[in-house]
Amino acid sequence: MNNKEVGLLQKIVSRSIACTALILFNIWALVGYYNVNLPDDYYTTANGSLVLNTAFEVSAEQKGIVSVASSDDEKVTPNTATLKLFGAIPIKNVNITEVDRPVLVPGGTPFGIKLLMDGVMVVGMGNVSSGDCPAQDAGIQTGDVILTLNEKEVDSNADIKEIIQKEGDKPVVVDLRRDDREQKVLLIPSYSEADKCYQAGMWVRDSSAGIGTVTFYDPETSVFGGLGHPICDTDTGEIVPISSGEVVDVEITRVVKGLSGIPGELCGMFSGSKPSGTVNLNNECGIFGEMIKPPSDFPPIPMAFKQEIKEGECEIICTVNGDDPQKYKAMIERVDYTAENTKNMIIRITDPKLLSVTGGIVQGMSGSPIIQNGMLVGAVTHVFVNDPSKGYGIFIENMYAN
Repeated sequence: MNNKEVGLLQKIVSRSIACTALILFNIWALVGYYNVNLPDDYYTTANGSLVLNTAFEVSAEQKGIVSVASSDDEKVTPNTATLKLFGAIPIKNVNITEVDRPVLVPGGTPFGIKLLMDGVMVVGMGNVSSGDCPAQDAGIQTGDVILTLNEKEVDSNADIKEIIQKEGDKPVVVDLRRDDREQKVLLIPSYSEADKCYQAGMWVRDSSAGIGTVTFYDPETSVFGGLGHPICDTDTGEIVPISSGEVVDVEITRVVKGLSGIPGELCGMFSGSKPSGTVNLNNECGIFGEMIKPPSDFPPIPMAFKQEIKEGECEIICTVNGDDPQKYKAMIERVDYTAENTKNMIIRITDPKLLSVTGGIVQGMSGSPIIQNGMLVGAVTHVFVNDPSKGYGIFIENMYAN
């Protein structure tokens, strides 16, 4: 070989090495991306395979036998599987659990919520006429939930006043819950010359009410889920702990259209003289309880698992007049497996009729079911304040698990 041929060969080898290195770098970048952005846990149907909606092929190689969940068997042992890029390059190990796919009635109807708290929530502090704040001096904080005073349960502000007046200036043992942990503090009431009584120096709330949208109803158990996010106290921002609650029928009477920077709102009134259900849980994924009958006339449809949800066309069901839910066109613009429970999808309303009435997503539409490919995939949870045509949605899988 002459020098020219050797030089050409060296260039070819160098370029081949560079191309190979670039390909390997991109592959390992993909592996790293999918390792972070794909979930660690999945549900599938019995004997069903795990199929992922990814831009590049990712398959699951199962390693064992899956325990099938049923109504008679609450303990489910997930199977371990390895996700592989292009069926060959390992990404990570994940858990796959086979379950019977739920079939649920989609809601879309508005409902009223009346909640009684488990204890009373401290929503503010204030000095008594003597200039001190006994609650603050005792270490009580806004957002704390007062459970008992001197081992007596309290369910209202009246309960607290009664005990404080009875004890006078004697120390009162306060049992409270803060950040899911219970603790005891000692409160010494102060006498208010202005009101001629002993006071603790705190304001509390014992109940809450609001309007939302029902997401699903399970015809086998009468269990329902709605909102897709928790009911939080307006003053503290804390999730309201509940002891009991009622569901009441609601009729939408007016719509305040959403504008950029100004959230819209569904306005309604409670209707009917009797409760239509009960509430027993308020958590980060919504409001849950039992209903006397299905909330809508829509037929039951299958629940989608999160890996079956795709970016693309969908529908939402909501009520913007009276109590009659309707379907409207929308788009799932993004699916995010790494997001917090209530912000798994970005939804954009595309239906001209709904946009003309509401401007997109408005307060009160939280819980509106999202339907794709004939399956219930999630619920609307939040609106983008600067663009009311868009908002977040939660995976129905996250709601149903509660």
